[in-house]
Amino acid sequence: QVHLVESGGGLVQAGGSLKLTCAASGRTFSTYSMGWFRQAPGKEREFVSAILWSGGSTYYADSVKTRFTISRDNAKSTVYLQMNSLKPEDTAVYYCAQLYSGPYYSQASYGYWGQGTQVTVSS
Repeated sequence: QVHLVESGGGLVQAGGSLKLTCAASGRTFSTYSMGWFRQAPGKEREFVSAILWSGGSTYYADSVKTRFTISRDNAKSTVYLQMNSLKPEDTAVYYCAQLYSGPYYSQASYGYWGQGTQVTVSS
């Protein structure tokens, strides 16, 4: 069993920054790739970013590339999402998830999910 807990969300003005944290417990964290997804009101959940188990490769949605940075600390079983230059369209509930099998950009590839943290960007 894996337990994921996100934190760090909040209300920020456009152009501001937030850093999300996802703390994991349970299975050996360092052997699994991790991802961040988000779901805006009235929209489907979408891929944001992913990082391989080693931290050697990272992936981003085009909409956040150059603004967001994913990282992980395997010693702390934690994955982070640094979000800079935030825009109102980044407003969503952000979820971290642990990759089980399949492409990193597909929700179906992830076996465990956190409860989500709300990010609201005001204009």
